[in-house]
Amino acid sequence: MGNTYAHYVSHPDTTPGIDIEPSFDPQIGFANGRKPRVMVATEEEMQSARLPQDRRDYCAHILIDYQACRKDVWPWAVKCAHKNHEYLNCEYEDYIIRMKEYERERRLLERQKRKKQAEAA
Repeated sequence: MGNTYAHYVSHPDTTPGIDIEPSFDPQIGFANGRKPRVMVATEEEMQSARLPQDRRDYCAHILIDYQACRKDVWPWAVKCAHKNHEYLNCEYEDYIIRMKEYERERRLLERQKRKKQAEAA
């Protein structure tokens, strides 16, 4: 509700869309630059593992390992709890990174708006 209200009502000009690419250079504000994120699992590996489209993210390689572990030890799938935990931690860290990127984009949009207002004044 909060993001929808901000996007359409309170701050439509400074609220980034949730499904668009960042409009600012990813290196802005980082003196030494930052390491780009890379996919470990290839598209062929994800297709052969029959991963659904919504699971093909930066944690796909861990999910493939988890599914292989479950297949190997079935019906004692509890033996793969460590793989499940690793996958869930990766998903959580990915979520945190995405939220930080969203907040960074929002703050840079607000900064750009303030600079334009200062130039106009």
